[in-house]
Amino acid sequence: MSVYLVLLYGVSLICSLYLIMYRDRSTFITLFWLLVLFSMPLIGIVLFLFFGKGIDRKKHQINRDRTIRHFSDLPVQDGVEETAAKLIDQSLSATNMLANLTKDPWSYFNDVELLTDGKKKFAVLKEDLRQAEQTIYIEYYAFITDNIGKKIVKILTEKANEGVEVFLLYDKLGSKGTEATYFHPLIEAGGKVTSFVTSQKLATPFGANYHDHHKIVVIDGSIGFIGGFNVADQYLNKTKKFGYWRDTHVRILGPVANVLQRQFLINWNLSVPEKNRLSYKPVQFSEKMGDATIQIVSSNPIESNQEIKLTFIKLITSAKKRIWIQTPYFIPDDSVMDALKIAKKSGVDVKIMIPDKPDHPFVYRATEYYSQLMMRAGVDVYLYTGGFLHSKILVMDDSVSVVGSANQDIRSYKLNFEASAVIINKRLNEQISCAFKGDIEKSKKLTEKTIAETGLWTVFKQKLFRLLSPIM
Repeated sequence: MSVYLVLLYGVSLICSLYLIMYRDRSTFITLFWLLVLFSMPLIGIVLFLFFGKGIDRKKHQINRDRTIRHFSDLPVQDGVEETAAKLIDQSLSATNMLANLTKDPWSYFNDVELLTDGKKKFAVLKEDLRQAEQTIYIEYYAFITDNIGKKIVKILTEKANEGVEVFLLYDKLGSKGTEATYFHPLIEAGGKVTSFVTSQKLATPFGANYHDHHKIVVIDGSIGFIGGFNVADQYLNKTKKFGYWRDTHVRILGPVANVLQRQFLINWNLSVPEKNRLSYKPVQFSEKMGDATIQIVSSNPIESNQEIKLTFIKLITSAKKRIWIQTPYFIPDDSVMDALKIAKKSGVDVKIMIPDKPDHPFVYRATEYYSQLMMRAGVDVYLYTGGFLHSKILVMDDSVSVVGSANQDIRSYKLNFEASAVIINKRLNEQISCAFKGDIEKSKKLTEKTIAETGLWTVFKQKLFRLLSPIM
């Protein structure tokens, strides 16, 4: 054996010992990495450095705890859990479980507006930004300084010049191509801009994992935006590659904006020196803004509790009538797959919609593979042909909807910083359901015939890339 191979296997051994001793991964993922490292050491080492090394949970948990410790508690609304339980048409188990997961009470009396078109979403966002009087918090995975990005920065700069406190947090990996110089006018006007902690140096051990996938805006502590739209022209249907961009966002007016504000501040304070950290100032609401009960559920690789995945499983297994899901990436783990199968076998109407075209070819082939498994389990699977489907929603029965940044994939469950809103509101549920039905009219149903017509090369890629699902 050559010295070169001995060296490679030596490095693979070190990586393996590190993985076993210092990273509490599932047995499946640990065995996956051991197989990759020793069966093809050169490729395995490179993949491990980018995807497998892991996050320093202890260090960042300490920083996160320090950040949260300085935040005052959210304003409490008495009796909200009982009210939410009645609306969800379930026992208190579902609502209590979410409250225990997030450690926050449910937020009641919110107004919620559905936004499924990029032009409408950005028109509403720009108008709200122009009306800001005190604070603007913006956090996006992808903030691209193309046409729409420059317009947003221009508005933020104008508001900063008016004395509004403006804070912009973005992820460098998602915002690839965005130069810091684009933000200089905003910074000169008094605005604060920084990249998320895990992407400040892309050559760090975080590699391609552990990034800020949020799409959150909070204005004056009372208006919040959350969903799937990033800031880029492609979300306004201006790129030939994707055509019409089908996504889902919600605008929320009410006390749940306090939770979104705190979520932003936690990530901001993780990303800046201690002297630049912000304090939390929740807004008190003296009147009802609307009739939506909302819980913000977030997941991150620091705490590793997989709150969003557990929320999905709880809602899926609690459903009595239907579970409808839209996601651009469908690479679930076995627990979510089993929950969907149980729901289907229990008589629940289970529908899954994915794009008919890929934005990430490798990920899409794995998505096709898992979608076929669901179809063969009796689930109705649709391929959206009206453009590109980037919507990340779950509809449960007649009153519960989930809208946020989280996809139905392992990356969203475990590896990214994500946030989704669980919204109990029959009107919104009906609106999202109507949009889903309209999307079905622009989709083709996955069938055994469709699968049989798939070329051998495509089938090979589907089976190959599903093996890489732990790092997709």
